Amino acid sequence: MRGEIDEANLAPETSLINKENQDSSATITTTLLLTTFVAVSGSFVFGSAIGYSSPVQSDLTKELNLSVAEYSLFGSILTIGAMIGAAMSGRIADMIGRRATMGFSEMFCILGWLAIYLSKVAIWLDVGRFLVGYGMGVFSFVVPVYIAEITPKGLRGGFTTVHQLLICLGVSVTYLLGSFIGWRILALIGMIPCVVQMMGLFVIPESPRWLAKVGKWEEFEIALQRLRGESADISYESNEIKDYTRRLTDLSEGSIVDLFQPQYAKSLVVGVGLMVLQQFGGVNGIAFYASSIFESAGVSSKIGMIAMVVVQIPMTTLGVLLMDKSGRRPLLLISATGTCIGCFLVGLSFSLQFVKQLSGDASYLALTGVLVYTGSFSLGMGGIPWVIMSEVSNIHKNSLVLNILLYLIIRSMS
Repeated sequence: MRGEIDEANLAPETSLINKENQDSSATITTTLLLTTFVAVSGSFVFGSAIGYSSPVQSDLTKELNLSVAEYSLFGSILTIGAMIGAAMSGRIADMIGRRATMGFSEMFCILGWLAIYLSKVAIWLDVGRFLVGYGMGVFSFVVPVYIAEITPKGLRGGFTTVHQLLICLGVSVTYLLGSFIGWRILALIGMIPCVVQMMGLFVIPESPRWLAKVGKWEEFEIALQRLRGESADISYESNEIKDYTRRLTDLSEGSIVDLFQPQYAKSLVVGVGLMVLQQFGGVNGIAFYASSIFESAGVSSKIGMIAMVVVQIPMTTLGVLLMDKSGRRPLLLISATGTCIGCFLVGLSFSLQFVKQLSGDASYLALTGVLVYTGSFSLGMGGIPWVIMSEVSNIHKNSLVLNILLYLIIRSMS
């Protein structure tokens, strides 16, 4: 509030200078692009973990002689690890920093992929999948937060949505490769983005906002200058971050009970509600068991997986491009409507197949439904709730941690 009052009372010339400073800080620099690329390599790992179980189901169950129950545990234990990782990620990121937290997460992912690759019995598959899930849970918090903290306000929405774009890309590439190569080689390939990020973490700057939060003011200025360019005037943004950090420090540490005060009700309902709807919308069922859905419907799993890749990537890219232009709400409405239609078509296909009203046409109806669902989810429901949640979380110190925790509890139930 103080910053808004001061700015309103400035002379027109000074306000114009501040506006120019804001514009200059909104430029896209090479360092910003490189830093974002390294960060979203973790998002690609996230997507690879989600997409791994579906294309390898047939080969994996045959080679290791897994029962349906054993394979189901292998698929679902990922979310248990993710729930634990996300519950711990907030504290870890605040203690050791965003960059170190990403490296910490990658160590678990690398160990997990190695365990899966070397597995000869079901227990080691589950251990590896759990470790990857833990790392994935940490990424689900730290990557979007880190990207939001390093990007200027005017670019924040689009850059944050790149997190979802790389998750989608990770899922799509894993689907595609899994249709042609074995499950062990696919696990090794899953380690490649882990190594890329581990190497990249040594050259990217720490989050300026975290450095300001822990009182490292000199390092804060250096990191912000690197991200905005050596010739950029960062004085306006620097003062804004410092003022925000000092005001945040002056606030008393809130408790979980404080989140349910009336002034936070609308924000929490929007943020948490969107995550609930996102997870209860059936995305995990489609992502983990797409191959089984296609086979049950009489569609070639390879053709179905390739079709999903063809739909997912351009629709997610379109969502990133439209995020800051059309607004969050219109995209969410279109996306939610499309996912509803997609689920209805898949359900209708199997219902008609069950009562023998359709035979060959049922497979095409199921394929259409999955593709409509996948495209619609990628357009908005996949990424926008993350962006809105991070924006809403600024109202309270504990709200983002609570939102992440609620999200992954919901995810483990779905």
